[in-house]
Amino acid sequence: MGSPPALPSPHCPPHTGAFMVHVANSCPLAANGSLLSFDLTVAFNKNPLVCYDPDGLRFNACDWGLLRGVAGQIAVAFNNGSAWVQRAEARRQACSKLAAQFWAQTALRRTQPQVRIVPAQTGSPSVPIRLTCHVWGFYPPEVTIIWLHNGDILGPGDHSPMSAIPNGNWTYQTQVALSVAPEVGDTYTCSVQHASLEEPLLEDWRPGLTLEVTLMVAVATVVMVLGLSLLFIGVYCWRAQPPAPGGCLGGTLWGSMDL
Repeated sequence: MGSPPALPSPHCPPHTGAFMVHVANSCPLAANGSLLSFDLTVAFNKNPLVCYDPDGLRFNACDWGLLRGVAGQIAVAFNNGSAWVQRAEARRQACSKLAAQFWAQTALRRTQPQVRIVPAQTGSPSVPIRLTCHVWGFYPPEVTIIWLHNGDILGPGDHSPMSAIPNGNWTYQTQVALSVAPEVGDTYTCSVQHASLEEPLLEDWRPGLTLEVTLMVAVATVVMVLGLSLLFIGVYCWRAQPPAPGGCLGGTLWGSMDL
């Protein structure tokens, strides 16, 4: 937290520079979420000027440059009164109370990943397909991704390494690619193991028809459907026509008969 810079006084010379004094504090946490330490600093133009010592309950000069003397005077003024020490202790108590709450809402939460396999042509006759397993939206960042071929685990050397990338919203994403030469009946599975999952999340991919073959099958299917439709329409129209004179329908003789 910091205080905004003071507005220039109308009585100041027109070329007077702007200065800023602000107060910043931090609460470093351990891996289990406990409070490690507490830091509070009064800075001048972003340079630390006076630092708070929580063990001694006092302020010390922390500027070793040109403002060392000024920093010492400010530290003495802060220590002579109780207002600044009380302010610092209030912020330290706030860190202790809020650390567990923030830790539970951030570091301890579990967000399940989503997974999708995207195939792409490589142009290589030996391994024409490159499968990329995209995994995203998970937290914490530790995740294990394994490729399987027809249920058999593929070794790490068969696919590219992975690294989790932060999304900027406290979730992560990663991807693992695998180059394959699939055959009819093959199944490639991307298995994702994460702390938010009770069992691995599986995504399967099976080789399908190429685009050219798919278009040919689609055209052949349309032609066959049209042909069958025309055939059914023709048969229906033929059966709907009245029989010719003297014709036979259902074993009954139609037409005039001389008795």
